[in-house]
Amino acid sequence: MIPPLPSRAALALLATLFTGGCAVGPAYERPAVPMTANFKEAQGWVPAAPADAVERGKWWQLFQDPVLNELEEAVAVSNQNIAAAVAAYQQARAVVGQQRATLFPSVVLDGGVDRSGGRSSSSSSAGNRGTSYQASIGASWEVDVWGRLREAVNNASAGAEASAADIATARLSAQGELAVDYLTLRQLDAQIALLREAIEGYGRVLQINQNRYDAGVAARTDVLQAQTQLANTQAEEAGLVRQRAQLEHAIAVLIGKPPAEFSLAPQPWQVTVPAVPAGMPSTLLQRRPDVAAAERRVAAANAQIGIARAAYFPSLALNASYGSTVSSVAELFAASSSLWALGLSTAQTVFNAGATRERVAGAEALREQTIARYRQTVLTAFQDVEDALSAAQVLARQQEFRRQASQSADLVETQQLNRYRAGQIGYTDVVTAQVTALNARRALVQVQADRQTSAVALLQALGGSWD
Repeated sequence: MIPPLPSRAALALLATLFTGGCAVGPAYERPAVPMTANFKEAQGWVPAAPADAVERGKWWQLFQDPVLNELEEAVAVSNQNIAAAVAAYQQARAVVGQQRATLFPSVVLDGGVDRSGGRSSSSSSAGNRGTSYQASIGASWEVDVWGRLREAVNNASAGAEASAADIATARLSAQGELAVDYLTLRQLDAQIALLREAIEGYGRVLQINQNRYDAGVAARTDVLQAQTQLANTQAEEAGLVRQRAQLEHAIAVLIGKPPAEFSLAPQPWQVTVPAVPAGMPSTLLQRRPDVAAAERRVAAANAQIGIARAAYFPSLALNASYGSTVSSVAELFAASSSLWALGLSTAQTVFNAGATRERVAGAEALREQTIARYRQTVLTAFQDVEDALSAAQVLARQQEFRRQASQSADLVETQQLNRYRAGQIGYTDVVTAQVTALNARRALVQVQADRQTSAVALLQALGGSWD
């Protein structure tokens, strides 16, 4: 026979109590951030609408370099910083699962066997001996009347979404760093090629000066100047080779390989600079994963306020158990030996010297802190884009000036060398012209590389693309 249970009226009363709860936390509204139609026109604040989930595409393909494309594919799966961010996200998702589990009852099955015995103090005969068996099943459920548990879930969910954005931030950072390192390495290849070409030419000039000196038509200072110029250029070439090796090592680490197992052979430099479209809307910034992560942390802080406020109200818990304790296993599940219990418990903090009030104030201050950090992240994003846009415009003009200067310096070098061979000028004038021409060629290469790295910075500032 099954023991009697509480009446339907009592159960209905309990159900009404459990399901009639209300949330005490503030409703979340995304903070307003500075956002305008286009850049350089600050016109006020608008509500945030992070769009970090929008597909950005393989932005590095804009540079039209097959080797760079291959390396970028590798960095997404082998970089350890990205792997760490992925693990942090998985941990955050596990926390969400733990918090959701608190919304449901927990059920515990318990069992045991006890053996007891002894001797009487007044007799040598054996005392009572016996074996008892226990089995019970119990359930407990914290009723989320005030929304504390739901706010904890919201807090964990927002934290997990922030961790997901952190993965995108780590990936974009690694991809951008790889692109800059690779393009800088190719720029060094071009610089090294210029220096080696100059070294070859300086070697020929040194031989000419040596022959002229041996013939008695040139001073020894001409030979010494040619030797000095050649040695200095060789030293500069060796320094660039060292820088190239360091960049190669950095690229190896970015794609998750030991430097000893990775190398990049020199190859012609693809001087491709993606064209920046005009009139980009500032809402592109909302695809930046760091902006999205900052906004999600505001949501998490907002949920924390509800958790803190719930402490002002009593906590309610429903407990139920069913089981029996008998002297034989056969009787363990007999209805006549079973016991059941159903109860409702409540707890309310009566006095804690204002600790609850301070926890709420702390949670509210944390929300204001995360809002400020979110807005600062957006403002910094604006600065990054404006800096990159300005650099793109200035470097484009600067490249044209550098090209003109290099062409003129090359003509001067050729003319001065011909005049020296004709005996019209001293070798010092030739050295000056050669140094000027080499520096002009190297400056042109540098500004071309700066335009490429500036384009990478702009793509990163816009969250990975400008489409």
